Amino acid sequence: MARRPVWLYALILVLLLLAGTLVFSAAGPMKEPAVAGAFYPADKDKLAGLVSGYLSHAETPAQDGRLIALIAPHAGYEYSGQVAAYAYKHLAERTVDTVIILAPSHYAAFTGVSVYAKGSIRTPLGSIKINEKLAASLLNKEANVTFYPPAFEKEHALEVQLPFLQTALKDLTIVPIVIGQPTRASFEHLTGKLVAMLRKNRNAIIIASTDLSHYHDDRTARSMDTKALDAITRMSVEDLEQALSNKDCELCGAYPVLFTMAVARQLGATHGVLYRYANSGDVTNDRTSVVGYAALGLYQGSLTGSERSELLTLARTTIESYVKTGKPAEHTTRSPRLLANGAVFVTINRNHLLRGCIGNIQPVMPLYRAVISNAVSACSRDPRFPPLRKDELSDMEIEVTVLSPFEPLVDAKDITIGRHGLYLVQGMNSGILLPQVAAEYQWNALTFLQQVSVKAGLPADAWKHGQIYTFTADVIR
Repeated sequence: MARRPVWLYALILVLLLLAGTLVFSAAGPMKEPAVAGAFYPADKDKLAGLVSGYLSHAETPAQDGRLIALIAPHAGYEYSGQVAAYAYKHLAERTVDTVIILAPSHYAAFTGVSVYAKGSIRTPLGSIKINEKLAASLLNKEANVTFYPPAFEKEHALEVQLPFLQTALKDLTIVPIVIGQPTRASFEHLTGKLVAMLRKNRNAIIIASTDLSHYHDDRTARSMDTKALDAITRMSVEDLEQALSNKDCELCGAYPVLFTMAVARQLGATHGVLYRYANSGDVTNDRTSVVGYAALGLYQGSLTGSERSELLTLARTTIESYVKTGKPAEHTTRSPRLLANGAVFVTINRNHLLRGCIGNIQPVMPLYRAVISNAVSACSRDPRFPPLRKDELSDMEIEVTVLSPFEPLVDAKDITIGRHGLYLVQGMNSGILLPQVAAEYQWNALTFLQQVSVKAGLPADAWKHGQIYTFTADVIR
């Protein structure tokens, strides 16, 4: 038998060291568990019984709307397992075949994002296959999205999610992702790819792995965690980033949560739902130094009849109050949907003629507050019209138009008049037309594209050269 060269043995040794607990077989690499027996039981029967018990005690009402993402904690099961079960309980309500898991890196320092792209990952409950096609489609060396084995070698934040998945879902594949120090390129590449992926497969879901504040007293921890949970349930990526930057809150999985919220928002997520909150003091009774845990879902939901009525009434009373007194009427709401950030236009018509229309195209503030702000602007700051007078209030007609996220237009044939609005960007110019405009004027798709070009202050054929986005809208009259 020919003797293998020394360099080959050295190469094999290096690969094994890099791979850590990776075992190679004909079916591809198998990642062995790293924290079984530490964060959760290593015995199959004990683990199965523990997870099933957690799930059976997670009583939480079903939620309306499309579940786009979950956020779950990743501490040892004795501390956060019951909280995590509140998130995984909701998977049984839906058909899910692909799970994309985003976890922080606790042990390996690296730039960008690491995607586990081949083989499978094992827990005491068995192995889970990697969705190799989807995982491979995420890889991009220039964007710092690669397979970096040390990121997975000891990482518990990802591994502790798997037994819950294996118990809640029977047939699934996963795309495991560990986020190190992301760059702008890795953020834009990964979020863009995940948005496209989940648009194609509505049976896929994202799970972000994170714990909340660490090692503060109970009162301080709950205050900090409330700030984080408020931003998440309102789907405000901006407010969460600001709170983290100011150290008003803490998330050890901050990047996974921010990535997940950015993806979910582009997919149309309207609000978050807090299923369960607790901290380690609830288990240990030590309130002097605790770690916070939460289970949440991010949903795309429709406005209810009462919410639609509330927004329309709010727009009208705001305009009436501002025109009469110079101040908008005060308003509070208990609706999670209206407390979540939203993009909305307020339109004023008189005798079927436009009298004012102002809106925001990005969800930068709670929906109810956006209606108040845009109602004030529509009646007093639309540069095309003078401020609304008191004598015009009696016969004004109000529309509130709640916008969906924008999607790039691939083909003009995809435009449906009456359903789609258009947003055009070319250089420093931009213009937007709401879905109802094309329907009211009975335009065809070509005329609609030409008119949005003119609205942007550009030639009628500018749509051929600019970036066109479509969106849908909930028009409330």
